[in-house]
Amino acid sequence: MATQTTAKKKPVKQTEAKAAKKDTQKEMVTVFIMGKAHEVPADATIMGAIEYAGYQIKRGAGCREGFCGACATVYRMPGDYKIYTGLACTTIVEDGMWLSQLPAIPSQKPVYDINKLDPNVATFQRLYPEVFRCVSCNTCTKACPQDLEVMDYINAAMRGDIEAVMDLSFDCLSCGLCAIRCPAEIVQYNVGLLARRLYGKYLAKESKQLKKRIQEVKEHKFDKEFNELMKMKKEELKKKYYERDTE
Repeated sequence: MATQTTAKKKPVKQTEAKAAKKDTQKEMVTVFIMGKAHEVPADATIMGAIEYAGYQIKRGAGCREGFCGACATVYRMPGDYKIYTGLACTTIVEDGMWLSQLPAIPSQKPVYDINKLDPNVATFQRLYPEVFRCVSCNTCTKACPQDLEVMDYINAAMRGDIEAVMDLSFDCLSCGLCAIRCPAEIVQYNVGLLARRLYGKYLAKESKQLKKRIQEVKEHKFDKEFNELMKMKKEELKKKYYERDTE
């Protein structure tokens, strides 16, 4: 949710005046945020445009890197009947865009004890019966900002193929854009979450390396390194992260 803030005008400093002059040299586009037109830089993300326009984002923002799924956004373009979806932190604005953020997506999520579930199609039938109303329209897939094959993993859930659901939904951000477009009113991202839990609990092969590492953590083997990281400043952490050895 974006809330516009107001403040008393202060004398413009020389550096601020230079920055304002620099802004006027940028290519600008017009976007409509909650129905009001704003001139924003053409290379801005939707999130950047909202803040450039003077709004303070209090909800609907998390990682700002396309990982958390908190900034689900819907928008339309002039002369186009379609409604488009995207993440505000990664979608670049376009001239004439009408946009609205969705800071929370209401969803049905049954309470269950994973230890009392069976890894089969009957579990989906009991907890998410709406899955079996799927008409394979593929609207969920078209709405996904991660380009996941959402319809395919819902079809896999209908077959009870938990491994396929897990694999196809693995990169899901739970942004909810698939659910708001689904005519069968399926909460696809929660179905994927259930499958991943079932797979991890019952079907995944045991990892000896993971088991060993968990034991090492319990024995406080890495406490010294962890405490050193906690004392580092942000720039030091970034430098250490990007200089790490990778395969």
